[in-house]
Amino acid sequence: MNPESLEIIGTAHVSKKSVEQVRQAILEKKPDVVAVELCANRYNNLMNEKYGNKEEEKKSIPLREMMKGDKLTLLLVSGFLSYIQRKIGDEVGVKPGSEMLVAIEAAEEVGARVALIDRDITITLRRALNQMSFFEKLKFVYGIIASFFSKDDELENIDSITEGDTLNEVMEYFQEISPGAYDVLVTERDAYMAKMLLGIQEEEVIAVVGAGHKQGITKHLKNPDEIPPLYSLLSLKKSKIPLGKLIVYSIPVIFIGIFIIALINGINIQGNLIQFIVLTGGLSFLGSIITGSKIYSALTAFAVAPVTSIHPLLAAGWFAGIVEAKLRKVNSEDFNDISKCNSFRDLMKNNLFRVLLVVVGANIGCTIGTLISIPNVIFPLFSKIIGG
Repeated sequence: MNPESLEIIGTAHVSKKSVEQVRQAILEKKPDVVAVELCANRYNNLMNEKYGNKEEEKKSIPLREMMKGDKLTLLLVSGFLSYIQRKIGDEVGVKPGSEMLVAIEAAEEVGARVALIDRDITITLRRALNQMSFFEKLKFVYGIIASFFSKDDELENIDSITEGDTLNEVMEYFQEISPGAYDVLVTERDAYMAKMLLGIQEEEVIAVVGAGHKQGITKHLKNPDEIPPLYSLLSLKKSKIPLGKLIVYSIPVIFIGIFIIALINGINIQGNLIQFIVLTGGLSFLGSIITGSKIYSALTAFAVAPVTSIHPLLAAGWFAGIVEAKLRKVNSEDFNDISKCNSFRDLMKNNLFRVLLVVVGANIGCTIGTLISIPNVIFPLFSKIIGG
């Protein structure tokens, strides 16, 4: 591809003006290739939504995999981002991704090939989360909560975000919240999409990307030697274990160690064990019930909590959530609908959200039970060991 024959259209993802601009440009220029800011997963989701592929939506989802910590976090982040984008889209009467869909349709009309140039969304979110500190994640959550209370007049000038000055202010603000995540979400993707564009063989190309990426992509196209190798943009480095996690992981070791030492020293630990089981299992059961679980899910939480509380790689909520999901018959339709909810009442009607509540409730209950066990079970037992 000759960079001089490339036209980059920077769009607002929920703007009528952007949709019209994209369609007009493609129909007038009739390019060989229309490159869109989509990965294969997002493209498939867009097509399923367009054609109303209900069979795909109702497929069961891998519950055990979904309940794992990192995947659960990705699900929540992705869901909230979708909600925010859809909320803005509702205000201006445009569905999120409309400009990409129009670009694909216009490409088909003129016989152009569609090129998917964005990095896989799962890789992007994982890399972003790995770069965020605990406090940056708190800021992110605060931003999400604040978005639920944004006023309508704040969304009236959505088209202005395609203008340079306004856009720079938005990007600078986001960069202040989390420089690491900003680098992953914006800078890295700029480089990745530029690399993909340079790999296109055809001559005439129109690229449809978010306005926030246009400047960065253009810069990389002018300096292709400075683009990082693809493997460095796709690899998932394991994040460093923070001090908080080290402390959490050390608690089970201490618990087990104290019980074993007490047993070796001939100390009767039966009462302590029963108290530990009641505290961790009982509060995990209570957490499940409070968050609206079925009785079998709560009983599962009670049964596994004493074990998961001393195992750093397991969580009572995962097991309770799997049982709850089976009882509620969660499928991909629930996954797709969770970002379409407009109120907490709507969320409570979504089976997947109800499962997530149970997961959180059981885990919080188990954690509280474990913390209460420290002064009421572990310390007294430790005193017996020292005194004995």
